[in-house]
Amino acid sequence: MNTHSQTAALLKVDNLRVSFRVNKKENVETVKGISFEIPYNATVALVGESGSGKSVSSLAVMGLLPADTSSISGDSKITFEGKSLLELSISQRRQLCGKDISMIFQEPMTSLNPVFTVGFQIAEVLRLHMGMDAKQARARAIELLDEVGIPDPKNKIDAYPSQMSGGQQQRVMIAMAIACEPKLLIADEPTTALDVTIQKQIIDLINALRIKRNMSVLFITHDLALVGEIASHVIVMRHGEIREAGSVEQIFERPQDTYTQALMHCRPSLDSRPWRLPVIADFMNNQGTLPEQKERQRGLCGDEDIVLEVNNLSKSFYTREGLFGKKEFKAVDDVSFKLARGKTLGVVGESGSGKTTVGLCLLRLHQATSGQAFFDGKDILSMPNKEFLQYKRRIQIIFQNPYASLNPRFTIGQILMEPMHIHRIGNNDIERATMAKQLLDKVGLPVAAFQRYPHEFSGGQRQRIAIARCLTMKPEVLVCDESVSALDVSVQAQVLNLLQDLQEEFSLSYIFISHDLAVVKYIADQVMVMNKGKVVELANADDLYHHPQQAYTKTLLGAIPRGLQHAEKYRQLFI
Repeated sequence: MNTHSQTAALLKVDNLRVSFRVNKKENVETVKGISFEIPYNATVALVGESGSGKSVSSLAVMGLLPADTSSISGDSKITFEGKSLLELSISQRRQLCGKDISMIFQEPMTSLNPVFTVGFQIAEVLRLHMGMDAKQARARAIELLDEVGIPDPKNKIDAYPSQMSGGQQQRVMIAMAIACEPKLLIADEPTTALDVTIQKQIIDLINALRIKRNMSVLFITHDLALVGEIASHVIVMRHGEIREAGSVEQIFERPQDTYTQALMHCRPSLDSRPWRLPVIADFMNNQGTLPEQKERQRGLCGDEDIVLEVNNLSKSFYTREGLFGKKEFKAVDDVSFKLARGKTLGVVGESGSGKTTVGLCLLRLHQATSGQAFFDGKDILSMPNKEFLQYKRRIQIIFQNPYASLNPRFTIGQILMEPMHIHRIGNNDIERATMAKQLLDKVGLPVAAFQRYPHEFSGGQRQRIAIARCLTMKPEVLVCDESVSALDVSVQAQVLNLLQDLQEEFSLSYIFISHDLAVVKYIADQVMVMNKGKVVELANADDLYHHPQQAYTKTLLGAIPRGLQHAEKYRQLFI
């Protein structure tokens, strides 16, 4: 039992400065002399946008910074229970950071080894740091999987990461992290790509484990809405510096720094829908105040022009079962909806609900098992490929990951001009280049971007490039598949504002697929809730959020993070 007082410091960071070498002559300082403490038995949230230095700071604590390209200033100090971490040998640091300090990384799919079972990977930690033999390690691994809420742990221990959902993979990462009963758990954006219900489960799990095991948690995130549900202390970072620090009540109710206030205003609110979402620059340039905005009206009246009508869409996948048999999995089951011209249909649901498969079927990236999708009176699912080619221009998709959806070998100009070549848009390359540069300006990027490569841009800028590529085809329907879910709140606001501007200018219709229900409420006219391949509920956005009819919808809404207002209070409204 840990007998330390709540005010004692488990970890102290003093004047931490971290630099990275970008070429032979130039070093860039990414963490600029920050100091903070993590008390015993407490959760401290480290909040900031990408590039703020929060993850670099945690990697410095863990000793995981690349030795060949990074350096920590000589006057920096990191003290854990009185021990100076920067003075330990590599073997001493590895032993300490594997046992007493552990870390959960953001993306479990890249953190878990795909060729080993999850049980082997948990047992490996126990053998290395706890000296257990194979039998003891396996038994303890089953106990850990059960503790983090993995169903049927005796069988799941032999599963590979690819056989588990994203939420289950993250639970496995937590099991590995707590295997040696650490005193400090560092969670680096552990819920960013997870559905709202799974996100709530992971937050509750980390909270419960912290209390049960008397450990401290450093919770790193860019989403302030999560912080109020897990942290007791908050540290706000920007550009490698701490802008503000204090208790969670102080930061939420009496924020002193303009940047902290700006972070809170960028995220869409469930209570209002301003004409444009404020971004960080808006707030900083106006000294912490924002001009009054009129509310944006969303919803359908019933007499809108319908651009796309989907009837009884189904998609099944098959896996081998036994020697000759096969097993059917219905990813999409009898889905029907209508998409109005110039309007947005939000599609929400947990992972595996079928929402992305619906979008891929409409683009014929998956072949629908049955059903119809009428575009201008013609069924685009049954027509020959040659006839569908002309419809490819009119229905486009923006994928979730702007890093994977842009060819790294092409310049931005080549990326934008390639679809014009394929579909014979423009008379020559000069005309196409002119059109591409105009589109770059349309999405808020400089003309100089035309000659640059994707790796030279941030995530938000890459998503703008992906949007510009879609616009080269002059589409009428855009499928936005989790297209803002991985972005910082300020960049997310910029992309949402851009999508709304483009909708107003070109009367675009959006199928907006997302697990972020606050974003969907802001941008959608209608919302379609999916679960296990079926449509659970379909209604105007305001009606669905204020008066949900189905229990599953109420569960989704109850899991939305609301800062200091715990989700349980919201659930009570529907009981």
